[in-house]
Amino acid sequence: MAVETSQSEATAAGAHSARGRGRRTEKNPGHPAPGRLRRALTTHWYAWSMVAPVVAVIGVIIGYPLVRGVYLSLTDANEANVERTIGVNHIPATYQSVGLDNYKAILTDGVFWDRLGWTVVWTVACVSLSFTLGLALATLLNRKIKGRAFYRMALVLPWAVPAFVSVFTWKLLFNERSGLFNKLLAGGGIDGISWLNDPTWAKISVIAVNVWIGVPFMLVALLGGLQAIPGELYEAAEMDGATPWQRFRHITLPGLRPVSATVTLLSCIWTFNMFPVIFLLTRGGPGDATEILVTYAYRLSFVVSPRDYAASAAWGVVILLLLSLFAVVYRRALKKQGDMW
Repeated sequence: MAVETSQSEATAAGAHSARGRGRRTEKNPGHPAPGRLRRALTTHWYAWSMVAPVVAVIGVIIGYPLVRGVYLSLTDANEANVERTIGVNHIPATYQSVGLDNYKAILTDGVFWDRLGWTVVWTVACVSLSFTLGLALATLLNRKIKGRAFYRMALVLPWAVPAFVSVFTWKLLFNERSGLFNKLLAGGGIDGISWLNDPTWAKISVIAVNVWIGVPFMLVALLGGLQAIPGELYEAAEMDGATPWQRFRHITLPGLRPVSATVTLLSCIWTFNMFPVIFLLTRGGPGDATEILVTYAYRLSFVVSPRDYAASAAWGVVILLLLSLFAVVYRRALKKQGDMW
């Protein structure tokens, strides 16, 4: 009797399941399942509606100039053949497409490779020094010391000051005749240094200013990473007899790896394109000793005559491609090490 009852229940369950499958199959016949994009829009419509204005603004502010720049880089547009209005006379554009000639001219010109070499040196030096100083200061401020809040505020202050204000202040300090630095040297019986007129000292000066501006960002980011490391790890390592250097090497540095990877990438991109420090402090001089890629692209479009808009746009596209390539290679290197962000 029990066997028959079990068989009856199994048969009924099978029939019910079959009827359920049949109903699901017959529901909306002839209509395929919605795609991934449609499902995302249906499920997260509120989030998409909130993001849409930002996407539209970014598309107008960044998307259009980018597309326009790529288009101009494929032409011979300059100050003499673009569309312009002089008084009541409207002169139409007469520039033509030249394909990849602008890019070929850049890659075969020694000026590009000279600027690229100094830009790489400038970026590596600034990021390395900023990261090292920021990590050292963050490690000190992570300890319980008297006046820690004041020190934090004072060290973050350079980040709050607008870049052009900082650069002009440093330019006064570097002044060869009345600058504070040369007055201090003169007080010690040392001849003044031509900070911004000597190629070597000019490079050192721009690196020093950019490091001063970039350290607060590193400090804040790395300090947050240090505070996220559990204190129990240090206590356990200290009980096991680990030295301060061993604790720093095996606990602090691995714990900071996700944060340091992100801030290093961002700092490299910002420094590679750091226009204000170079242009406002030395204008790429003396000569072209401190000129980086982005300042040279600006010079082509706004300084030289006639203004070469096509070449400047091509330089901008090349800079974008270099940074994109660096970001891809950097991300793959992190992925191989097991770090993802």
